[in-house]
Amino acid sequence: MSQHQPKDRDIDLMERLKKGDQSAMQVLYTRHYQRIYRFIIRQIRDEMMAEDIVNDVFLDCWRQAGKFEGRSAVSTWLTAIAFNKSISYLRKRREAQMGDGQAESMVDEADGPQTLLMKDDKGDQLKEAMDELSTDHRAVIDLAYYHEMGVKEIAQILDIPTNTVKTRLFHARKNLHEILLERGIDRGWP
Repeated sequence: MSQHQPKDRDIDLMERLKKGDQSAMQVLYTRHYQRIYRFIIRQIRDEMMAEDIVNDVFLDCWRQAGKFEGRSAVSTWLTAIAFNKSISYLRKRREAQMGDGQAESMVDEADGPQTLLMKDDKGDQLKEAMDELSTDHRAVIDLAYYHEMGVKEIAQILDIPTNTVKTRLFHARKNLHEILLERGIDRGWP
């Protein structure tokens, strides 16, 4: 029973939220804020926007509480909202950059002195390598390894078939391994 308590409590909180209970929203926010923020920051790499998106996620949670049917864990539902909002933000940012002609003037920070100092650390190397993955591959790696979610839960969040999750995980790991090998790191990643 203790293994299911947080999930059961989240479902109880959602029921209270459907009735307009603001204290339930505060508990959900406190319980899930850090996880959702970390997920978003890994996707968009912009701390200020990540804060805004987190707030949007919980605002949607408040507004759409009545739509939550309990077919997945509350954390899965919140992460799916966060994923969709992150993807929307990345699309808008890409369109704005291309529309403003900024793509030609973008500075390659990977060659900067600060980045060169950080390249000795494998953790920094991994973060940089993650940035080189496609959005789809970065999302599955993030959910699988940083959030320790299973294939079924990732499929629910990304709204894709489980076999697609497995394929993306395979290719993401392979691409990540190749990127790290190019940087001289041949161990420490499955």
